[in-house]
Amino acid sequence: MADLKSRYLFIASMDIDAEHEALFNDVYNTEHCPLLDQTPGVLGVTRYETQRLVMAMGGQVQEIEIPGMQKHHAVYQIESPDVLTSSEWADAVDAGRWPEHVRPYTTNRRHVLMKLTYPEN
Repeated sequence: MADLKSRYLFIASMDIDAEHEALFNDVYNTEHCPLLDQTPGVLGVTRYETQRLVMAMGGQVQEIEIPGMQKHHAVYQIESPDVLTSSEWADAVDAGRWPEHVRPYTTNRRHVLMKLTYPEN
């Protein structure tokens, strides 16, 4: 089990065209996530890529497909939802090459805020 430091997760999911994927990964890993990880109230940042899912469920092994599922996901452990409206967050989101060289080429964006319900502590 991942070591959760927070009761809140903010997840940013998106796709990027193949032409810009190398730049996307470079900027996301070397600028965007590190800048946001230093933002007050952010307790940790991780990135994931969607993988093929085959699992046992209902007595059968089956492939689970979600149409339109994004490929790239960044998971931010945050102290509270207020972090996402802070001036420090706003500055970090628009810093570096992300806003001009990457964001315009992202598609199928989805943002989700989750609150931990189990375990309670």
